[in-house]
Amino acid sequence: MIHPVSRILRVLQPSAFSLKFSFFIERNIVKLTFELNGNMMEIDTPDDRRVVDLLREDLGLTGTKEGCGTGECGACTILVDGESRLSCLMVAAQLEGTRVTTVEGLELSREGIEIRRAFAEEGAVQCGFCTPGMEMAALALLLGGPERSRERIREGLSGNLCRCTGYVKIVDAVVKAMERVHRAQGE
Repeated sequence: MIHPVSRILRVLQPSAFSLKFSFFIERNIVKLTFELNGNMMEIDTPDDRRVVDLLREDLGLTGTKEGCGTGECGACTILVDGESRLSCLMVAAQLEGTRVTTVEGLELSREGIEIRRAFAEEGAVQCGFCTPGMEMAALALLLGGPERSRERIREGLSGNLCRCTGYVKIVDAVVKAMERVHRAQGE
């Protein structure tokens, strides 16, 4: 006999029911191949598993944060094929054949190293919860082209929320990182 509360959950909120009782539901497992922070990965996972959960729980990469789970805060920002994506809104199947960079992979590029350095030097880190998402959004800006205006930077970071700062130090850090990278490239 199904408990009446379970029956209501199934009718009213199938996602809540499936999360609590997912071990009863047959899931479609897929083999995914993608590059993660410079390493080729081949994993078996449910195709509907959220990428933020795959990264944090299955792969142990806890730098990517989950703030809101609805794509509003930007704490879960990663790069997929060089473009900024919200991992809480992506399912694992979307990673097939892609190149993924998380905050743990920042040190793999000159741009990432300069972002980290500038964030520290400019005091752009307060509590640190939004920092991984901010750094990844900044990396997407750096990889996206040479324009370095403060307005363009503010626009590029607009999907990332920080409750501790007024964003000035964060924008200053991105400007500093961009200047260093472009100077090193001779632009």
